[in-house]
Amino acid sequence: GWWQGPAELALPWSDPRWGKKVTNETCAFFGRYPMLSRHMQRLGRDCIAHWNGSQMVILNSPVSSCMRWAGHYPWASFPLPVPVDFSSNWRLPPFFGPWKQFQNSNRQLDNLMQSSCFHLPNPIMKSEGEEPLMKKRRFSGQCDTLTPEEERSFSDQKEASCLSLAQDEEKHNSKKDRTVRRRWEYFCQHSKTMKILENKQPEQSNINSEAKFDFTVMSYNILSQNLLEDNSHLYKHCRQRLLMWTYRFPNILQEIKQLDFCCLQEVQEDHYRTEIKSSLELLGYHCVYKMRTGRKPDGCAICFKTSKFNLISSNPVEFFRHDIPLLDRDNVGLVLLLQPKFHCQTNAAICIANTHLLYNPRRGDIKLTQLAMLLAEIASVAPQKDGTFCPIIICGDFNSVPGSPLYRFIKEGKLNYEGLAIGKVSGQEQFPRGQRILSIPIWPKTLGISQNCVYEIKQQQKQEGAGEKFEAAEQDNNQEIIVAPDKLPSKLQHHFKLSSVYSHYFPETGIPEVTTCHSRSAVTVDYIFYSAANDDTAAQPGAEDSFHGGLKLLGRLALLTEKDLWTVNGLPNENNSSDHLPLLAEFRLIER
Repeated sequence: GWWQGPAELALPWSDPRWGKKVTNETCAFFGRYPMLSRHMQRLGRDCIAHWNGSQMVILNSPVSSCMRWAGHYPWASFPLPVPVDFSSNWRLPPFFGPWKQFQNSNRQLDNLMQSSCFHLPNPIMKSEGEEPLMKKRRFSGQCDTLTPEEERSFSDQKEASCLSLAQDEEKHNSKKDRTVRRRWEYFCQHSKTMKILENKQPEQSNINSEAKFDFTVMSYNILSQNLLEDNSHLYKHCRQRLLMWTYRFPNILQEIKQLDFCCLQEVQEDHYRTEIKSSLELLGYHCVYKMRTGRKPDGCAICFKTSKFNLISSNPVEFFRHDIPLLDRDNVGLVLLLQPKFHCQTNAAICIANTHLLYNPRRGDIKLTQLAMLLAEIASVAPQKDGTFCPIIICGDFNSVPGSPLYRFIKEGKLNYEGLAIGKVSGQEQFPRGQRILSIPIWPKTLGISQNCVYEIKQQQKQEGAGEKFEAAEQDNNQEIIVAPDKLPSKLQHHFKLSSVYSHYFPETGIPEVTTCHSRSAVTVDYIFYSAANDDTAAQPGAEDSFHGGLKLLGRLALLTEKDLWTVNGLPNENNSSDHLPLLAEFRLIER
């Protein structure tokens, strides 16, 4: 066995010829380096190995630019460090082990090693499942202070590391200097069929400029820094400095400003409080934020230009319900009712919603329930006095791919989920594990939301008149009526006929558009849905039936293919500082 007692380890070099066994204290350095085996990683941080009785080699600091890995040896579970300038026929000195092939070294390390160190690499994010060092210390309560000698040593090592980093980055210049430009696509406003133009058309002279209200909308998952560090294995392809928040935030801010309003996901609470909100307020935005209800400190935000909109109401939606076991996740949504600042005959309003649904591909039941809760809140906010809905825009990261049952439910307004496997709801997995079927109904009655995705209290109020007439007719009928119990409905519905800003495939080639790209996948999961006006040629057929007036899609910022993104080393990269692309559209509000 490995353990010889509470304080000693029987490691491969625990040999009498070494003089003494290696203890827990002296082997603690191995837990620090992700390239070592799992057994070694758990042993600790600092190791001091005696050499020739009096000389010592200390291994406790980041990699030096003068070191490289020589490869693996059968007795070692980690690579051995070798100076770059050593000759190819150099052999390890005796202190590395009692083997004969190491005894006849043609190089003496005495001058090199008496007061120097071997440096092992310590990247913040290097391997899957490995937490960043500073994060480990934060949770474990360890002190990060260094002695003056250690600080001077670390400073020298840092300079050498920077030189090595600069040399490495030169190798990536070909990718770093490349850029992929996203072009604006404009829709022909004078045609009965959808035509995409590269340049915006001049306006017709008969359009009343006072009644025209154009505005831009963005949906953007900006990648929480905490989530980035917790899932570092997804960003192995990225250079370290591009993943730092101090580098990412200016890029994100540059993409947001100049827009009329934006819906942001994965907004980290401390960054929102200290940087994001104040920066956007200086640019003329009003910000509304809803943090997730669990332990992960990020959430959704909607920011709009106060020069173009007034806030009528703000309605946060929490998807966690302590009394419903199904709803045990901490995702949230946000629904705002805004009034445009322009001269018009009626009091126009726009309902804007933002959400980030659960990621888990195998919990389609939770995803559909969260979506139903968001739609119920929109249905309670968007109605107007004449019974119609005001124009609606729904943005977010839905963690569902185009064509999936959840996506079709949003666009078509109905879904028969009888016999539907939970793992197939979002379409994230081509071959979902497990074939558990959605229950009927999906959520319990105690949630208070009907299968039509409205709050049941309001639905009951609408049905009161019809119920009273039915009771009066029943009293007039003396015959006994036996009603057979109906089969539980397995159909979901909602009252909004929505269109998607993006078509999800490039019409010339049929290649899929991509909104997120990292080392594990490149797919579309982000959307902007909207209620289309009668004359919107970009809308899906029938999308305008429930609305008088509505929104006309004027243009959109084109998405990219997976191949396009990997020409600039995927996401995040030099210019795009999230693992998602921002979705951007321009609308015109059409009065009824």
